[in-house]
Amino acid sequence: MGADEKRKLTRREALTTAGKVAAGIIVAGIAGGVAGYFAGSATTPTTTVTETRRETIATTITSTKTVTVSPTITVPSPAIGKEYIVRLRPSLYFADGTPLTAHDVVRSIDRVAKIEGDPAWFVLDFLDDWKALDDNTVKFTLKEPVAFFPALLAVPTYFPVHPAYKPDEIDSDQTAGGAGPYKIIKWTRDVELVLEANPHWFAGMPKTKQVIVKFYKDATALRMALEAGEVDIAWRTLRPTDIQDLKKKEGIEVLEAPGGAIRYIVFNMHIPPFDDPRVRKALAAALDRKAICEKVYLGTYEPLYSMVPMGMWSHKDSFKEKYGDRNLELARKLLEEAGYSSSNKLKIELWYTPTHYGDTEVDVATMIKQQWEEIGIVEVELKSAEWTTYLDYTRNRMLGASLYGWYPDYIDPDDYTSPFVNEAGRWLGNAYVSEELGKLLVEARIKTSIEERTILYERIQDIWAEDAVIVPFAQGKLEIAYRKGVKGVVLDPTLLLRYWLIYKEEGGRIADRIIIGVTDKVTDLDPANAYDFFTWEVLNNIMTGMMRYIPGTTELEFGLAASCSFV
Repeated sequence: MGADEKRKLTRREALTTAGKVAAGIIVAGIAGGVAGYFAGSATTPTTTVTETRRETIATTITSTKTVTVSPTITVPSPAIGKEYIVRLRPSLYFADGTPLTAHDVVRSIDRVAKIEGDPAWFVLDFLDDWKALDDNTVKFTLKEPVAFFPALLAVPTYFPVHPAYKPDEIDSDQTAGGAGPYKIIKWTRDVELVLEANPHWFAGMPKTKQVIVKFYKDATALRMALEAGEVDIAWRTLRPTDIQDLKKKEGIEVLEAPGGAIRYIVFNMHIPPFDDPRVRKALAAALDRKAICEKVYLGTYEPLYSMVPMGMWSHKDSFKEKYGDRNLELARKLLEEAGYSSSNKLKIELWYTPTHYGDTEVDVATMIKQQWEEIGIVEVELKSAEWTTYLDYTRNRMLGASLYGWYPDYIDPDDYTSPFVNEAGRWLGNAYVSEELGKLLVEARIKTSIEERTILYERIQDIWAEDAVIVPFAQGKLEIAYRKGVKGVVLDPTLLLRYWLIYKEEGGRIADRIIIGVTDKVTDLDPANAYDFFTWEVLNNIMTGMMRYIPGTTELEFGLAASCSFV
Protein backbone atom coordinates (compact mmCIF):
# COMPACT_ATOMS: atom_id res chain seq x y z
CA MET A 1 0.00 0.00 0.00
CA GLY A 2 1.25 3.52 -0.80
CA ALA A 3 1.02 6.62 1.33
CA ASP A 4 -1.84 9.04 0.75
CA GLU A 5 -0.71 12.13 -1.13
CA LYS A 6 -3.07 14.33 0.86
CA ARG A 7 -2.06 14.45 4.51
CA LYS A 8 -1.82 16.80 7.43
CA LEU A 9 1.43 18.47 8.44
CA THR A 10 3.26 16.62 11.19
CA ARG A 11 5.86 17.80 13.66
CA ARG A 12 8.71 16.92 11.35
CA GLU A 13 7.25 17.46 7.87
CA ALA A 14 10.26 18.07 5.65
CA LEU A 15 10.80 20.91 3.21
CA THR A 16 11.12 18.47 0.34
CA THR A 17 12.04 15.16 1.92
CA ALA A 18 15.12 14.00 3.70
CA GLY A 19 15.92 11.97 0.62
CA LYS A 20 18.41 12.72 -2.11
CA VAL A 21 21.28 11.68 0.13
CA ALA A 22 24.16 9.80 -1.39
CA ALA A 23 26.37 6.97 -0.26
CA GLY A 24 28.83 8.97 1.81
CA ILE A 25 26.34 9.33 4.66
CA ILE A 26 26.07 5.65 5.40
CA VAL A 27 29.70 5.38 6.47
CA ALA A 28 30.16 8.69 8.27
CA GLY A 29 26.68 9.25 9.60
CA ILE A 30 25.48 5.79 10.55
CA ALA A 31 28.58 3.69 10.98
CA GLY A 32 30.91 6.16 12.64
CA GLY A 33 30.56 4.53 16.05
CA VAL A 34 30.88 6.39 19.34
CA ALA A 35 34.55 7.14 18.76
CA GLY A 36 33.78 8.83 15.46
CA TYR A 37 30.58 10.54 16.52
CA PHE A 38 31.90 11.88 19.82
CA ALA A 39 35.52 12.49 18.98
CA GLY A 40 37.56 13.04 22.11
CA SER A 41 34.73 12.10 24.46
CA ALA A 42 34.78 9.70 27.36
CA THR A 43 35.62 6.07 26.80
CA THR A 44 32.76 4.05 25.39
CA PRO A 45 31.22 1.79 28.06
CA THR A 46 31.18 -1.93 27.36
CA THR A 47 29.04 -4.80 28.52
CA THR A 48 30.04 -8.21 29.77
CA VAL A 49 27.75 -10.38 27.67
CA THR A 50 28.89 -12.77 24.97
CA GLU A 51 31.31 -11.47 22.34
CA THR A 52 30.43 -12.39 18.80
CA ARG A 53 31.47 -11.51 15.25
CA ARG A 54 28.82 -10.01 13.06
CA GLU A 55 28.38 -8.13 9.83
CA THR A 56 27.06 -4.59 10.23
CA ILE A 57 25.39 -2.18 7.89
CA ALA A 58 28.73 -0.42 7.46
CA THR A 59 29.84 -3.32 5.24
CA THR A 60 32.53 -4.17 7.78
CA ILE A 61 32.89 -7.06 10.20
CA THR A 62 33.15 -5.81 13.75
CA SER A 63 34.00 -7.60 16.97
CA THR A 64 31.44 -6.16 19.35
CA LYS A 65 30.55 -6.99 22.95
CA THR A 66 26.82 -7.30 22.69
CA VAL A 67 23.98 -9.77 22.76
CA THR A 68 24.49 -12.88 20.66
CA VAL A 69 22.49 -13.09 17.44
CA SER A 70 22.64 -15.35 14.44
CA PRO A 71 25.75 -14.70 12.33
CA THR A 72 24.01 -15.96 9.19
CA ILE A 73 23.29 -12.53 7.78
CA THR A 74 24.41 -10.83 4.60
CA VAL A 75 25.83 -7.37 4.11
CA PRO A 76 23.93 -4.97 1.84
CA SER A 77 25.67 -3.36 -1.08
CA PRO A 78 26.81 0.23 -0.49
CA ALA A 79 25.06 1.24 -3.70
CA ILE A 80 21.76 3.06 -3.26
CA GLY A 81 18.59 3.41 -5.27
CA LYS A 82 14.88 4.13 -4.92
CA GLU A 83 13.96 0.54 -4.09
CA TYR A 84 15.01 -1.19 -0.90
CA ILE A 85 14.49 -4.91 -0.33
CA VAL A 86 14.36 -6.36 3.20
CA ARG A 87 14.28 -10.08 3.78
CA LEU A 88 13.21 -11.13 7.27
CA ARG A 89 14.76 -13.81 9.42
CA PRO A 90 12.92 -17.14 9.17
CA SER A 91 10.51 -18.29 11.88
CA LEU A 92 9.81 -14.97 13.59
CA TYR A 93 7.05 -14.74 16.22
CA PHE A 94 5.27 -12.13 18.27
CA ALA A 95 5.52 -12.48 22.04
CA ASP A 96 2.38 -14.64 22.28
CA GLY A 97 3.64 -17.08 19.65
CA THR A 98 1.72 -15.60 16.70
CA PRO A 99 3.87 -15.91 13.53
CA LEU A 100 5.34 -12.64 12.23
CA THR A 101 5.69 -12.21 8.47
CA ALA A 102 6.36 -9.50 5.92
CA HIS A 103 2.60 -8.89 5.79
CA ASP A 104 2.72 -7.80 9.45
CA VAL A 105 5.45 -5.30 8.60
CA VAL A 106 3.30 -3.86 5.83
CA ARG A 107 0.18 -3.85 8.03
CA SER A 108 2.04 -1.97 10.75
CA ILE A 109 3.34 0.68 8.35
CA ASP A 110 -0.16 0.99 6.88
CA ARG A 111 -1.36 1.92 10.39
CA VAL A 112 1.26 4.64 10.66
CA ALA A 113 0.23 6.14 7.32
CA LYS A 114 -3.51 6.00 8.14
CA ILE A 115 -3.22 7.36 11.67
CA GLU A 116 -0.78 10.15 10.74
CA GLY A 117 0.49 10.56 14.27
CA ASP A 118 3.41 12.76 15.24
CA PRO A 119 6.16 10.35 14.01
CA ALA A 120 4.39 9.47 10.74
CA TRP A 121 6.85 11.67 8.84
CA PHE A 122 9.41 8.85 9.06
CA VAL A 123 7.18 6.94 6.63
CA LEU A 124 5.25 9.60 4.73
CA ASP A 125 8.18 11.86 3.92
CA PHE A 126 10.39 9.04 2.65
CA LEU A 127 8.22 6.35 1.08
CA ASP A 128 6.06 6.19 -2.01
CA ASP A 129 5.10 2.56 -1.50
CA TRP A 130 5.69 -0.51 0.64
CA LYS A 131 4.50 -4.05 -0.03
CA ALA A 132 5.16 -7.67 0.81
CA LEU A 133 6.66 -9.66 -2.06
CA ASP A 134 6.17 -12.88 -0.12
CA ASP A 135 5.90 -13.97 3.51
CA ASN A 136 9.53 -13.04 4.23
CA THR A 137 10.28 -10.11 1.90
CA VAL A 138 9.28 -6.43 2.01
CA LYS A 139 9.92 -3.99 -0.82
CA PHE A 140 10.14 -0.29 0.02
CA THR A 141 9.91 2.26 -2.80
CA LEU A 142 11.46 5.56 -1.74
CA LYS A 143 10.54 9.02 -2.99
CA GLU A 144 14.25 9.63 -3.56
CA PRO A 145 17.39 7.57 -2.90
CA VAL A 146 18.26 7.81 0.80
CA ALA A 147 21.55 6.34 1.94
CA PHE A 148 20.58 6.49 5.63
CA PHE A 149 17.28 4.68 5.07
CA PRO A 150 18.57 1.64 7.07
CA ALA A 151 18.74 3.95 10.11
CA LEU A 152 15.05 4.77 9.69
CA LEU A 153 14.26 1.05 9.89
CA ALA A 154 15.60 1.19 13.46
CA VAL A 155 12.98 3.82 14.40
CA PRO A 156 9.86 2.59 16.29
CA THR A 157 7.60 3.88 13.51
CA TYR A 158 8.75 0.89 11.43
CA PHE A 159 8.41 -1.71 14.19
CA PRO A 160 5.91 -4.47 13.39
CA VAL A 161 3.14 -4.49 16.00
CA HIS A 162 0.90 -7.35 17.09
CA PRO A 163 -2.39 -7.75 15.14
CA ALA A 164 -4.26 -6.80 18.34
CA TYR A 165 -3.47 -3.13 17.70
CA LYS A 166 -6.44 -1.26 16.22
CA PRO A 167 -5.95 -1.05 12.44
CA ASP A 168 -6.77 2.60 11.83
CA GLU A 169 -6.75 4.50 15.13
CA ILE A 170 -4.33 5.22 17.95
CA ASP A 171 -4.21 2.43 20.51
CA SER A 172 -2.32 4.15 23.34
CA ASP A 173 -2.93 1.58 26.09
CA GLN A 174 -2.41 -1.53 23.97
CA THR A 175 0.03 -3.89 25.69
CA ALA A 176 0.30 -6.59 23.02
CA GLY A 177 3.62 -5.13 21.89
CA GLY A 178 5.60 -6.74 19.11
CA ALA A 179 8.52 -9.09 18.68
CA GLY A 180 10.95 -7.74 21.26
CA PRO A 181 13.01 -9.24 24.07
CA TYR A 182 10.21 -8.60 26.60
CA LYS A 183 6.43 -8.61 26.72
CA ILE A 184 4.15 -6.52 28.95
CA ILE A 185 2.28 -8.46 31.60
CA LYS A 186 1.11 -5.44 33.62
CA TRP A 187 0.90 -1.70 33.09
CA THR A 188 -0.53 0.81 35.53
CA ARG A 189 0.01 4.20 33.93
CA ASP A 190 2.48 6.42 35.82
CA VAL A 191 2.84 3.74 38.51
CA GLU A 192 4.39 0.52 37.25
CA LEU A 193 5.28 -1.39 34.09
CA VAL A 194 6.03 -5.10 34.42
CA LEU A 195 7.87 -6.89 31.63
CA GLU A 196 8.50 -10.61 31.24
CA ALA A 197 11.12 -12.26 29.01
CA ASN A 198 9.78 -13.22 25.60
CA PRO A 199 10.51 -16.91 24.92
CA HIS A 200 9.96 -16.34 21.19
CA TRP A 201 12.50 -13.56 20.71
CA PHE A 202 14.81 -14.38 17.80
CA ALA A 203 17.97 -13.64 19.83
CA GLY A 204 17.05 -15.98 22.67
CA MET A 205 15.78 -15.45 26.21
CA PRO A 206 17.27 -12.47 28.07
CA LYS A 207 19.22 -13.32 31.22
CA THR A 208 16.74 -11.46 33.44
CA LYS A 209 13.28 -13.02 33.41
CA GLN A 210 11.37 -9.99 34.68
CA VAL A 211 11.98 -6.24 34.45
CA ILE A 212 9.86 -3.88 36.53
CA VAL A 213 9.83 -0.18 35.74
CA LYS A 214 8.60 2.00 38.60
CA PHE A 215 7.57 5.61 38.02
CA TYR A 216 8.46 8.26 40.61
CA LYS A 217 7.12 11.76 41.08
CA ASP A 218 10.51 13.45 41.23
CA ALA A 219 14.26 12.92 41.48
CA THR A 220 14.25 13.07 45.28
CA ALA A 221 11.85 10.15 45.54
CA LEU A 222 13.83 8.21 42.93
CA ARG A 223 17.12 8.71 44.75
CA MET A 224 15.60 7.63 48.07
CA ALA A 225 14.24 4.50 46.39
CA LEU A 226 17.69 3.61 45.07
CA GLU A 227 19.40 4.14 48.41
CA ALA A 228 16.74 2.11 50.20
CA GLY A 229 17.11 -0.78 47.77
CA GLU A 230 13.58 -0.34 46.44
CA VAL A 231 15.00 -0.14 42.91
CA ASP A 232 18.17 -1.60 41.43
CA ILE A 233 18.66 1.18 38.87
CA ALA A 234 17.86 4.92 38.89
CA TRP A 235 17.55 6.29 35.37
CA ARG A 236 15.87 9.33 33.78
CA THR A 237 16.28 11.61 35.61
CA LEU A 238 18.36 12.26 38.72
CA ARG A 239 19.45 15.77 39.66
CA PRO A 240 23.15 16.67 39.23
CA THR A 241 23.45 16.96 43.02
CA ASP A 242 22.13 13.42 43.35
CA ILE A 243 24.73 12.16 40.89
CA GLN A 244 27.51 13.84 42.86
CA ASP A 245 26.31 12.42 46.17
CA LEU A 246 25.65 8.92 44.85
CA LYS A 247 29.21 8.67 43.54
CA LYS A 248 30.32 8.73 47.19
CA LYS A 249 27.82 6.13 48.40
CA GLU A 250 29.09 2.66 49.20
CA GLY A 251 27.25 -0.04 47.29
CA ILE A 252 26.16 2.25 44.44
CA GLU A 253 27.80 2.66 41.05
CA VAL A 254 27.41 5.67 38.74
CA LEU A 255 28.09 5.30 35.02
CA GLU A 256 28.63 8.31 32.75
CA ALA A 257 28.84 8.38 28.95
CA PRO A 258 28.74 10.89 26.09
CA GLY A 259 25.25 11.97 25.13
CA GLY A 260 23.52 13.46 22.11
CA ALA A 261 20.93 15.46 24.08
CA ILE A 262 21.03 19.24 23.63
CA ARG A 263 19.18 22.17 25.21
CA TYR A 264 18.16 25.37 23.45
CA ILE A 265 15.99 28.49 23.63
CA VAL A 266 13.34 29.13 20.98
CA PHE A 267 12.51 32.74 20.07
CA ASN A 268 9.45 32.72 17.80
CA MET A 269 10.35 35.28 15.14
CA HIS A 270 6.64 35.92 14.46
CA ILE A 271 5.87 37.07 18.02
CA PRO A 272 6.92 40.61 19.14
CA PRO A 273 9.44 41.59 20.39
CA PHE A 274 11.24 38.55 19.02
CA ASP A 275 10.41 39.60 15.48
CA ASP A 276 13.23 42.12 15.93
CA PRO A 277 16.56 40.32 15.31
CA ARG A 278 18.36 42.83 17.56
CA VAL A 279 16.35 41.57 20.52
CA ARG A 280 17.14 37.93 19.75
CA LYS A 281 20.84 38.68 19.25
CA ALA A 282 21.04 40.67 22.47
CA LEU A 283 19.55 37.84 24.52
CA ALA A 284 21.83 35.32 22.80
CA ALA A 285 24.86 37.49 23.58
CA ALA A 286 23.96 37.82 27.28
CA LEU A 287 23.88 34.06 27.92
CA ASP A 288 26.51 32.63 30.23
CA ARG A 289 26.50 28.98 29.20
CA LYS A 290 29.38 28.03 31.44
CA ALA A 291 27.56 29.33 34.53
CA ILE A 292 24.42 27.35 33.66
CA CYS A 293 26.40 24.15 33.14
CA GLU A 294 28.47 24.55 36.29
CA LYS A 295 25.95 26.01 38.74
CA VAL A 296 22.76 24.26 37.66
CA TYR A 297 23.94 21.09 35.93
CA LEU A 298 27.10 20.74 38.08
CA GLY A 299 29.18 19.65 35.10
CA THR A 300 26.74 17.04 33.82
CA TYR A 301 26.17 19.35 30.83
CA GLU A 302 28.73 21.27 28.79
CA PRO A 303 28.38 24.68 27.07
CA LEU A 304 27.10 24.28 23.51
CA TYR A 305 27.46 26.91 20.77
CA SER A 306 25.76 25.10 17.89
CA MET A 307 22.73 22.93 17.23
CA VAL A 308 25.09 20.29 15.81
CA PRO A 309 26.45 18.51 18.92
CA MET A 310 30.09 18.59 19.92
CA GLY A 311 31.92 15.57 18.54
CA MET A 312 29.68 15.21 15.48
CA TRP A 313 31.35 15.93 12.17
CA SER A 314 30.76 19.51 10.90
CA HIS A 315 30.25 20.93 14.43
CA LYS A 316 31.28 24.59 14.64
CA ASP A 317 31.11 27.01 17.59
CA SER A 318 29.27 29.61 15.53
CA PHE A 319 27.44 31.26 18.44
CA LYS A 320 30.68 31.71 20.36
CA GLU A 321 32.38 33.21 17.32
CA LYS A 322 29.45 35.59 16.81
CA TYR A 323 28.63 36.66 20.37
CA GLY A 324 31.21 35.31 22.78
CA ASP A 325 30.12 34.48 26.33
CA ARG A 326 28.08 36.80 28.57
CA ASN A 327 28.70 39.80 26.32
CA LEU A 328 26.53 42.27 28.25
CA GLU A 329 28.05 45.26 26.49
CA LEU A 330 26.99 43.97 23.07
CA ALA A 331 23.59 42.96 24.44
CA ARG A 332 22.90 46.44 25.84
CA LYS A 333 24.10 48.11 22.63
CA LEU A 334 21.75 46.00 20.50
CA LEU A 335 18.76 46.66 22.77
CA GLU A 336 19.44 50.39 22.82
CA GLU A 337 19.51 50.33 19.02
CA ALA A 338 16.11 48.61 19.20
CA GLY A 339 14.73 51.49 21.33
CA TYR A 340 14.98 50.08 24.85
CA SER A 341 16.41 51.92 27.84
CA SER A 342 16.25 52.14 31.64
CA SER A 343 12.96 54.03 31.31
CA ASN A 344 11.65 51.75 28.56
CA LYS A 345 12.75 48.25 29.49
CA LEU A 346 12.35 45.17 27.36
CA LYS A 347 9.65 43.16 29.14
CA ILE A 348 9.35 39.50 28.12
CA GLU A 349 8.08 36.13 29.29
CA LEU A 350 10.31 33.04 29.40
CA TRP A 351 8.42 29.75 29.41
CA TYR A 352 9.60 26.37 30.68
CA THR A 353 8.03 23.00 31.43
CA PRO A 354 8.73 21.92 35.03
CA THR A 355 9.25 18.14 34.84
CA HIS A 356 9.80 16.91 31.27
CA TYR A 357 13.50 17.84 31.26
CA GLY A 358 14.07 17.00 34.91
CA ASP A 359 13.76 18.81 38.23
CA THR A 360 16.51 21.28 37.32
CA GLU A 361 14.38 23.09 34.74
CA VAL A 362 13.11 25.84 37.03
CA ASP A 363 16.73 26.51 38.03
CA VAL A 364 17.78 26.75 34.38
CA ALA A 365 14.98 29.22 33.64
CA THR A 366 15.77 31.25 36.76
CA MET A 367 19.44 31.55 35.86
CA ILE A 368 18.67 32.63 32.28
CA LYS A 369 16.25 35.22 33.67
CA GLN A 370 19.00 36.57 35.95
CA GLN A 371 21.51 36.70 33.11
CA TRP A 372 19.16 38.64 30.86
CA GLU A 373 18.19 41.06 33.59
CA GLU A 374 21.87 41.76 34.24
CA ILE A 375 21.85 43.64 30.92
CA GLY A 376 20.13 46.36 32.95
CA ILE A 377 17.23 47.15 30.66
CA VAL A 378 15.38 43.82 30.63
CA GLU A 379 12.60 42.44 32.83
CA VAL A 380 11.74 38.73 32.59
CA GLU A 381 8.64 36.98 33.91
CA LEU A 382 8.92 33.21 34.25
CA LYS A 383 5.94 31.08 33.27
CA SER A 384 5.49 27.32 33.07
CA ALA A 385 3.12 24.64 31.83
CA GLU A 386 3.16 20.85 31.93
CA TRP A 387 4.41 19.10 28.84
CA THR A 388 1.22 18.44 26.88
CA THR A 389 -0.06 21.97 27.41
CA TYR A 390 3.39 23.37 26.71
CA LEU A 391 3.47 21.67 23.31
CA ASP A 392 -0.02 22.94 22.46
CA TYR A 393 0.92 26.50 23.39
CA THR A 394 4.08 26.26 21.28
CA ARG A 395 2.39 24.85 18.20
CA ASN A 396 -0.30 27.53 18.38
CA ARG A 397 2.30 30.34 18.49
CA MET A 398 1.48 31.40 22.01
CA LEU A 399 5.04 31.31 23.41
CA GLY A 400 7.53 33.98 22.40
CA ALA A 401 10.52 32.55 24.28
CA SER A 402 10.63 28.97 25.53
CA LEU A 403 13.08 26.29 26.66
CA TYR A 404 13.33 23.03 24.75
CA GLY A 405 15.55 19.98 24.37
CA TRP A 406 16.39 17.57 21.56
CA TYR A 407 17.33 13.90 21.38
CA PRO A 408 18.55 12.19 18.20
CA ASP A 409 16.19 10.30 15.92
CA TYR A 410 19.02 9.23 13.64
CA ILE A 411 22.72 10.04 13.79
CA ASP A 412 23.36 12.85 11.30
CA PRO A 413 23.65 16.71 11.40
CA ASP A 414 20.44 16.78 9.36
CA ASP A 415 18.51 15.54 12.40
CA TYR A 416 19.69 18.52 14.47
CA THR A 417 18.90 21.16 11.85
CA SER A 418 16.21 20.35 9.28
CA PRO A 419 13.42 19.54 11.79
CA PHE A 420 13.46 23.11 13.15
CA VAL A 421 13.24 25.20 9.99
CA ASN A 422 10.30 26.26 7.80
CA GLU A 423 7.42 23.77 7.56
CA ALA A 424 9.47 21.03 9.23
CA GLY A 425 9.39 23.24 12.33
CA ARG A 426 5.61 23.37 12.50
CA TRP A 427 5.79 21.61 15.88
CA LEU A 428 7.58 24.75 17.16
CA GLY A 429 4.91 27.03 15.75
CA ASN A 430 7.03 27.73 12.66
CA ALA A 431 9.32 29.77 14.89
CA TYR A 432 12.17 29.77 12.36
CA VAL A 433 11.48 30.58 8.71
CA SER A 434 14.37 31.09 6.29
CA GLU A 435 14.35 30.49 2.56
CA GLU A 436 18.16 30.67 2.41
CA LEU A 437 18.61 28.11 5.16
CA GLY A 438 16.00 25.83 3.63
CA LYS A 439 17.87 25.69 0.33
CA LEU A 440 21.17 24.96 2.05
CA LEU A 441 19.66 22.17 4.14
CA VAL A 442 18.27 20.47 1.04
CA GLU A 443 21.62 20.84 -0.74
CA ALA A 444 23.43 19.35 2.27
CA ARG A 445 21.34 16.19 1.97
CA ILE A 446 22.17 15.77 -1.70
CA LYS A 447 25.96 15.94 -1.49
CA THR A 448 27.84 12.66 -1.66
CA SER A 449 30.85 13.31 0.56
CA ILE A 450 31.39 14.32 4.17
CA GLU A 451 33.75 17.05 3.02
CA GLU A 452 31.10 18.68 0.84
CA ARG A 453 28.42 18.32 3.46
CA THR A 454 30.69 19.71 6.19
CA ILE A 455 31.24 22.93 4.21
CA LEU A 456 27.49 23.38 3.88
CA TYR A 457 26.70 22.59 7.53
CA GLU A 458 29.37 25.02 8.72
CA ARG A 459 27.69 27.71 6.64
CA ILE A 460 24.30 26.65 7.98
CA GLN A 461 25.57 27.01 11.56
CA ASP A 462 26.91 30.51 10.84
CA ILE A 463 23.55 31.62 9.44
CA TRP A 464 21.84 30.00 12.43
CA ALA A 465 23.93 32.13 14.80
CA GLU A 466 23.33 35.27 12.77
CA ASP A 467 19.54 34.79 12.88
CA ALA A 468 19.54 33.77 16.58
CA VAL A 469 16.03 32.32 16.43
CA ILE A 470 16.88 28.99 18.08
CA VAL A 471 19.79 29.40 20.48
CA PRO A 472 21.62 26.29 21.82
CA PHE A 473 23.21 26.52 25.26
CA ALA A 474 24.06 23.06 26.66
CA GLN A 475 24.87 19.46 25.71
CA GLY A 476 24.29 16.71 28.22
CA LYS A 477 26.14 13.64 29.34
CA LEU A 478 24.35 10.42 30.24
CA GLU A 479 24.32 9.31 33.87
CA ILE A 480 22.79 6.25 35.44
CA ALA A 481 23.11 4.98 39.02
CA TYR A 482 22.68 1.38 40.12
CA ARG A 483 23.35 -0.89 43.04
CA LYS A 484 26.40 -3.11 43.10
CA GLY A 485 25.76 -6.50 41.57
CA VAL A 486 23.95 -5.02 38.58
CA LYS A 487 25.75 -5.87 35.33
CA GLY A 488 25.34 -5.27 31.60
CA VAL A 489 24.36 -1.58 31.72
CA VAL A 490 25.31 0.06 28.42
CA LEU A 491 24.91 3.76 27.54
CA ASP A 492 25.49 5.34 24.14
CA PRO A 493 24.42 8.41 22.09
CA THR A 494 21.14 6.76 21.04
CA LEU A 495 20.05 7.32 24.69
CA LEU A 496 18.29 3.95 24.80
CA LEU A 497 18.73 1.62 27.78
CA ARG A 498 18.59 -2.00 26.63
CA TYR A 499 16.90 -3.95 29.40
CA TRP A 500 17.73 -7.31 27.83
CA LEU A 501 21.46 -6.80 28.46
CA ILE A 502 21.02 -6.08 32.18
CA TYR A 503 21.18 -8.65 34.95
CA LYS A 504 21.91 -8.79 38.66
CA GLU A 505 24.15 -11.23 40.48
CA GLU A 506 22.89 -12.38 43.87
CA GLY A 507 24.54 -15.10 45.94
CA GLY A 508 26.38 -16.57 42.97
CA ARG A 509 23.31 -16.68 40.72
CA ILE A 510 21.50 -14.34 38.35
CA ALA A 511 18.43 -12.79 39.94
CA ASP A 512 15.06 -13.37 38.33
CA ARG A 513 14.18 -9.69 38.19
CA ILE A 514 15.56 -6.16 37.90
CA ILE A 515 13.72 -3.04 39.09
CA ILE A 516 14.34 0.22 37.23
CA GLY A 517 13.19 3.55 38.66
CA VAL A 518 12.42 6.57 36.45
CA THR A 519 10.84 10.01 36.79
CA ASP A 520 9.86 10.05 33.12
CA LYS A 521 6.55 8.72 31.81
CA VAL A 522 5.31 6.36 29.13
CA THR A 523 3.05 8.57 27.07
CA ASP A 524 1.81 6.17 24.43
CA LEU A 525 2.41 2.46 23.77
CA ASP A 526 1.44 2.85 20.11
CA PRO A 527 4.52 3.44 17.90
CA ALA A 528 2.23 5.08 15.34
CA ASN A 529 1.82 7.98 17.77
CA ALA A 530 4.59 7.81 20.40
CA TYR A 531 7.34 10.39 19.99
CA ASP A 532 9.17 10.94 23.27
CA PHE A 533 12.40 9.29 24.14
CA PHE A 534 11.52 7.29 27.24
CA THR A 535 8.52 5.77 25.47
CA TRP A 536 10.81 4.93 22.55
CA GLU A 537 13.08 3.17 25.04
CA VAL A 538 10.20 1.02 26.27
CA LEU A 539 9.12 0.28 22.70
CA ASN A 540 12.66 -0.86 21.88
CA ASN A 541 12.40 -3.39 24.70
CA ILE A 542 8.98 -4.81 23.80
CA MET A 543 9.43 -4.61 20.02
CA THR A 544 12.26 -4.98 17.53
CA GLY A 545 12.92 -3.19 14.26
CA MET A 546 14.26 -4.61 11.05
CA MET A 547 17.47 -2.78 11.95
CA ARG A 548 18.81 -1.75 15.35
CA TYR A 549 21.83 0.00 16.84
CA ILE A 550 24.62 -2.12 18.33
CA PRO A 551 24.66 -1.29 22.06
CA GLY A 552 27.52 1.01 23.01
CA THR A 553 27.96 2.33 19.46
CA THR A 554 26.20 4.28 16.74
CA GLU A 555 26.57 1.41 14.27
CA LEU A 556 23.63 -0.52 12.88
CA GLU A 557 23.08 -4.26 12.81
CA PHE A 558 20.27 -6.47 11.59
CA GLY A 559 17.31 -6.96 13.90
CA LEU A 560 14.33 -8.77 12.42
CA ALA A 561 15.95 -8.50 9.00
CA ALA A 562 18.26 -11.19 7.70
CA SER A 563 19.41 -9.11 4.73
CA CYS A 564 18.63 -5.83 3.01
CA SER A 565 19.84 -4.01 -0.08
CA PHE A 566 19.14 -1.15 -2.44
CA VAL A 567 18.22 -2.08 -6.01
